[in-house]
Amino acid sequence: MKQLILASESARRKKILKDRGIKFKISPSNIDEETFEHLEPVKMVETLSLLKAKKAASKNPNSIILGADTTVVVNNEILSKPKSKADAYQMLKNLSGKTHKVITGFAIIDSSKEKTIVSHTVTYVTFRKITDSEINKYLEKADFMDKAGAYAIQEEGGVFVEQVKGDYLNVVGLPSKVFEYLKEFGVK
Repeated sequence: MKQLILASESARRKKILKDRGIKFKISPSNIDEETFEHLEPVKMVETLSLLKAKKAASKNPNSIILGADTTVVVNNEILSKPKSKADAYQMLKNLSGKTHKVITGFAIIDSSKEKTIVSHTVTYVTFRKITDSEINKYLEKADFMDKAGAYAIQEEGGVFVEQVKGDYLNVVGLPSKVFEYLKEFGVK
């Protein structure tokens, strides 16, 4: 069986794979994500996930490579990772009382067979109305800088969530659909 390579250092993606009992190695692919923010959201996350997977594939012959990228979209605005605390504050303010989309693109490559799958999953998340005080309190204690939309549903940010329609794991960072495709690539 070929080695699975995760083209990411995301703690959330690592945990999801470990929780499923999947053995893997990490080969981070640092791509300048801001370069692609002009694309429409689905195209952006699919493009970034494929670029990450291809970069890791070039360093890991005869492996199965998994690349992924997640973004948050509210009112047709992409909320990637915040650049500052003030940026995170504005993102959370924009999400307050609204439904947003969490879109994760993923790419799986068999580096020896030139077999590639690129897809995405969309989940709808509704935030309750949150106060300025709640946002400031959250920003004092939460780790938000490496998270699209400045929150993690499985951590402190989950208290803002009123409803999830769709795949919860997608919001965490790796859609459930990924595991169906990994089976097709021989990953158990």
